[in-house]
Amino acid sequence: MPLLILARSASVLGVDGFVVRVEAHSAAGTPSFTIVGLPDRALAEARERVRAALITCGYAFPSGKLLINLSPADIRKEGPGFDLAIALALLAIDEQTDHRRLAQVVALGELALDGTLLPVRGILAMVLGAREAGITEAILPSANAAEAALVEGITAYGVPHLSDAVAVLAGYGDRYRIGPPIAENRVVHSVGDFADVIGQTSAKRALEIAAAGGHNVALVGPPGCGKTMLAGRLPSIFPAMTGDEALEVTKIAGAAGIAPTGRVISLRPFRTPHHTISQAALVGGGTTPRPGEVSLAHRGVLFLDEFGEFRRSALETLRQPMEQGTVTIARTSATITYPARFTLVVASNPCPCGFRGLRDADCRCDENAVARYYSKLSGPLLDRIDVRIEVPRVNVDDLLARDAPESSTSIRARVEQVRTIQHERYADHPSLNNASVPGPELRARCPLSAEAESLLRHAAARNTLSARAMDRIVRVARTIGDLAGSASIRAEHIAEAILFRGDRSLGR
Repeated sequence: MPLLILARSASVLGVDGFVVRVEAHSAAGTPSFTIVGLPDRALAEARERVRAALITCGYAFPSGKLLINLSPADIRKEGPGFDLAIALALLAIDEQTDHRRLAQVVALGELALDGTLLPVRGILAMVLGAREAGITEAILPSANAAEAALVEGITAYGVPHLSDAVAVLAGYGDRYRIGPPIAENRVVHSVGDFADVIGQTSAKRALEIAAAGGHNVALVGPPGCGKTMLAGRLPSIFPAMTGDEALEVTKIAGAAGIAPTGRVISLRPFRTPHHTISQAALVGGGTTPRPGEVSLAHRGVLFLDEFGEFRRSALETLRQPMEQGTVTIARTSATITYPARFTLVVASNPCPCGFRGLRDADCRCDENAVARYYSKLSGPLLDRIDVRIEVPRVNVDDLLARDAPESSTSIRARVEQVRTIQHERYADHPSLNNASVPGPELRARCPLSAEAESLLRHAAARNTLSARAMDRIVRVARTIGDLAGSASIRAEHIAEAILFRGDRSLGR
C-alpha cells in the first residue's frame, strides 16, 4: 500500500491563483486525521466533510494515522476548495484510484456529505494559475465548468459528484470534458449614451479629455445638474477592453465573489460606493483580505458621489493606488498586491446645502461651513485630480434646442484615436498613458512650444503651483494636443489645461 500520495489543488492569493501540493501520508498507529499547512477553519473542517463523503459514497476510509500536508506551508490556505483533492488523495492511499494519474491533474471543489461537488469561488484565477505552473488538466465542479472553459491551453473536466471525479482518473473523462466557450460569451450591460445628456458642453469636453488620457475628474455643481448622469456615461466612451484586460477584470471580480458564472466581463467597471464605506472596503483588506472598490474598478471608473460626505481617512487611502495603480495589503501571513488602475471621478455640491452661487436660491452656508465641507479633500489628493469642472444647471435654451447631442459612439472614436497615439508614444511601456507617464518621461517625450512654456511659467508663478501640479497640467495639455492632432504642446493646449484645473469650484 502506498504510504505517500501527491495530489494538486489550487488557491487564490490576492487575485492570482497558485498551485498547492496536497501530500497525503499514512502510517501505522492509532487512527487519526490531521491537516497541516496553515489551514483556516473552513479547511480544517474538511476532515469531517471528506470522511462523511467517502463513507456515504461507499468508499473505504483509510485506516491508521493520516496526515495531509498543504504546501507551500507558509501561505495560509482558505476555504473548502481543497476537499476534492484531499478525498482523491485518501482514495489513492488505499489504491481505490490511480495515484500516478492523480499527480498529473489539479483537483478543485467543495464536497457535500453525499459526495456532490459544490462550486467554489475564484475558479478562473486558480485554473489560470495551474496553467502557468505547467499543469494541463483540471477536475472541478460542473457548476464551475463555464468559468474554466474561458482558459485556453488546459483540459478541464466538469464533474457533478466525487464518483465522477474517480471515473475521470480511471480514464472515463471524455463525457465530462469541457468544450470551448460559446462565442461572444461576455457579460453585456446596457449603458447610457452621451446623446441623452442635454447641454453641458464643458463637462462633456472634460470627460472626453479624461477618457482619452486616463485623467481623474472632479464635477462640482448644484443638485439636479446632471453630475451623476455624466459620470455614469463615462465608460461608454472608453475604448473596448482587450481580451487580456477582460480576463483580468473578471479574475478580480471572481476573487471578490461577484463574477458572473461562466462569462467574461467585457464592459469596463463602473463602481459607485456609498459615502459610508469603510477604509478596508474601499481599498481592500479585512481579516481575510478581499479586493476593495479601487480594485473592482480596475480598468474602469471609480465614482465617488458627494465626496464631501466621505471619511477623510478613507479618501486619503486613495493616494497610493491613484499614483501607483496598485494596492498593497500587509498581513502577518502574507503581503498581497491588488491591481487598481482606475479613473477617479468625484462629484460634489458647491457647498453643504448645494445652492452656493445660484441666483434663484438662497445659500445658507457661511465660508467656514464651505471650508469644512471641502476639508475632506486634502491638497495632495486634490493634486492628483487633473480635470476639475463646474457643472451648471441646464438652461432653457439647451432644453428646447432641436439639435441632437453628440453620441458616445462619435466621442469614443476620437478617444480611441488618441489612445492609439499614446500606445505608439509609449510603445516601450505599454501600461503608460498621458495621465500616468512619469515626470522625466513626460518632459522627454512631450515637448512644449516656447509660447506654451512661457504660459506655464507665468501660471506657476501666479498660482504657486507645486511640481506635481505643473506636471499634471502638462499631462492634460498633452491629451488636449493629441485630440487636436498636434505633435507638440502649444499655448492654447496649456491654457485649456489650466482652465480645467481651476480650484475655485472646489472651495480653494
